[in-house]
Amino acid sequence: MIPLVFGSSLPTPTPPEAVVTPATKKCGSLVTGPRIFPNGCGSGSGNGFPPFLPKEVEKIKDPFARNLAQRMERLPVQMGLYDQSCIMSSCVKPLVQTKNNPVVLLHCFDSSCLEWRCTYPLLEEAGLETWAIDVLGCGFSNLGSFTQLNHSSSVLEKLPPCNPETKRHHLYQFWKSYIRRPMILVGPSLGASVAIDFAVSYPFAVEKLVLINASVYSEGSKLAELPRVLAYAGVSLLRSIPLRLYANKLAFNDISLATTFDWTNVGRLHCLLPWWKDATVSFMSSGGYNVVAQIKQVKQKALVICSEEDRIISYKETLRLRCELPSAIMRLIPDGGHLPHVDNPTSVAKLIAGFARNDRC
Repeated sequence: MIPLVFGSSLPTPTPPEAVVTPATKKCGSLVTGPRIFPNGCGSGSGNGFPPFLPKEVEKIKDPFARNLAQRMERLPVQMGLYDQSCIMSSCVKPLVQTKNNPVVLLHCFDSSCLEWRCTYPLLEEAGLETWAIDVLGCGFSNLGSFTQLNHSSSVLEKLPPCNPETKRHHLYQFWKSYIRRPMILVGPSLGASVAIDFAVSYPFAVEKLVLINASVYSEGSKLAELPRVLAYAGVSLLRSIPLRLYANKLAFNDISLATTFDWTNVGRLHCLLPWWKDATVSFMSSGGYNVVAQIKQVKQKALVICSEEDRIISYKETLRLRCELPSAIMRLIPDGGHLPHVDNPTSVAKLIAGFARNDRC
């Protein structure tokens, strides 16, 4: 864990020692040759998981989720919004840095960077410097550290606000501290709204956008209109196993019952952190993202990816996005569901790699 440094630039993280293992078959491969994994990631248990992950991570069977979880770490990101405000922010960082601009992966609503478990290693195999970052209020960042900085009686007031403005600021501070180059920013589902909002606000930090089954035409959260008690009740349902199972049935096509249960455990792992409910209510109560007016302001080239079998975002919405973005191309994935980077990672990785290198995909 990197020591906290206030009032100065944070050092570029040193890639961990690595070992070489053969590429796995399920995720496919974009290049021939070995795949690189960190050696001895994590320090909280004998199985290599970092200590900040909930102990339930040990029950996950998906080998790709386990591999990526073992590579997760927290890096300090100074927010500058509070006295001594520094968030230990969860991410998967690249093993090596290249001269080319990096690929930075965001995630869906109420998720974590673990959803990139199958596509991430393929992007690394393709030679791309790849980061996977947990958006503020989601994933496994340590929001509980704020409890020592605020003595208010309300738990919610002890956390940083998790509205779109603070999420944007956190991502910028992460970029400023560790990445420092224009990036290919990838956002699936609601992550596309995060990416568009960031690209319009900080155009110098984004070279290109990749938007996957983008959820960008909603006009905020109705939860903002509810009393707080009802808001908490609604958010509590989000981590219930029945609702998560139903969501997986919508998001993925033709997966077994055993896989559905396992992926449900992966998808709700971050919900087991003690501040998850407060952070989610904070975001939902803020009204959420509304980027409709920002779409036509995007100056970067964009790749719009659409799954033909997506049962959540319609083809009509994706086509509208392709037409409203000033400079965009659109590609279809015939066999993917709402999260093709999970159930069709080879296709997604090829599209991202081609677009990142020469706009060809």
